[in-house]
Amino acid sequence: MTTHNAKDAHQPAVVHVITVSDTRTAADDKSGALLKERLAQAGHTVVGPVIVKDERALIHAAILQAVAEGAQAVVLNGGTGIAPRDVTPEVVAPLLDKVLEGFGEMFRNLSVAEIGPAAMLSRAVAGTRGHVFIAALPGSTAACRLGVEKLIIPVLPHVLGLLRG
Repeated sequence: MTTHNAKDAHQPAVVHVITVSDTRTAADDKSGALLKERLAQAGHTVVGPVIVKDERALIHAAILQAVAEGAQAVVLNGGTGIAPRDVTPEVVAPLLDKVLEGFGEMFRNLSVAEIGPAAMLSRAVAGTRGHVFIAALPGSTAACRLGVEKLIIPVLPHVLGLLRG
């Protein structure tokens, strides 16, 4: 089974990258930089990364701004763990029209090989809002690499093709 069909294979997307962190800056946001690099290498136009604090209102506003600015996909990193300040899934989930449960399941399944049972602590989530694909990954560079290379890039053209109808 292929991950996309031929008509979707070469459809570049406008992807907004959002880093959720109280401590990262543009100078040390390695995860946001990695997401931007990998998505651009795959032929997509990347906006960001934009860095927002671990605050519900700021995360919410950043996602809605990306959608309003024409994002076809929004990829967030950070705030998906279980620490008190980790609220990204709680912000993302209510914004989704359709939740892709398989995204988090597959991410955790792939993560087990790299980090063992700690993979269960990830609350990676993805879904759609209208015609926009939204995914939230953990903030570590390794987690972003795994998520973007193994899950997002391989299916993004097909997902966007389906959303366009």
